[in-house]
Amino acid sequence: MCTLVILRRPHHAWPVLIAANRDEMVGRPWRSPAHHWPDRPEVIAGMDEQAGGTWLGMNEHGVVAAILNGRSSLGPQIGFRSRGELPLEALDHADALDAIDALSAVNARAYRTCHLVIADNRDAAIVSIIETEVGPRTVHTVIPPGVSMLTSSGLNNTSHARTKMFLPQFRAAAIPDPETGDWNAWRLLLASRLHDSAEGHESAMTIVTDRGYGTVSSSLIALPEPNTSGKRPVFLFAAGRPGEAEFLPVADTIPAIDAPPPPA
Repeated sequence: MCTLVILRRPHHAWPVLIAANRDEMVGRPWRSPAHHWPDRPEVIAGMDEQAGGTWLGMNEHGVVAAILNGRSSLGPQIGFRSRGELPLEALDHADALDAIDALSAVNARAYRTCHLVIADNRDAAIVSIIETEVGPRTVHTVIPPGVSMLTSSGLNNTSHARTKMFLPQFRAAAIPDPETGDWNAWRLLLASRLHDSAEGHESAMTIVTDRGYGTVSSSLIALPEPNTSGKRPVFLFAAGRPGEAEFLPVADTIPAIDAPPPPA
């Protein structure tokens, strides 16, 4: 996945909204989000058939996890584990903070550079594996309230042409309404092929190239507030380029999110 947009609104009825485009080699096989892992029946996520992991998923506790490659680190490399394992490990946890703590301790030398988003309806952060002068290490960044965009260059980094062009547009766009199913403004932005002529087509939100690489799918997610109102998360998936493929619900089997336990 190459672009993720997240809106955090603490104390709102829908405190987290997420939009994400996955950019990949178009010939790499994958499956749409579902319960693909018998040993993880609580997880619904897309499956990368080549390595067995995922790029984005959710569990029945309302934790969402997504992985983005680091800059110039597309694809597998001998000697490194698949980064698609990391979202699945995050989704083994019932709480985002627990997942963030656990994944912050991952062996950074085992994976190529990446950014792992972990969020629930209370907390959200990015666990990144970065290169430093003393070797790879993990760092984690809390995602602030408001609209943020993550690319291979990191969070809200306007040195990346896509962030520079589209983050202001997402911040100015009409906020989706999960109650009515109105995601129109964000869907249009996800499908945009507008790009910086100096940077090329990869500065667009939807990437189309003649070299076998581009946007292959798109997701929309909404997490309801932590209460007992019976609201269920929204998880919509387009099994193709947004604007060409229809967003369809995939999270029908995820139950309503329970209220957090009272303080001890």
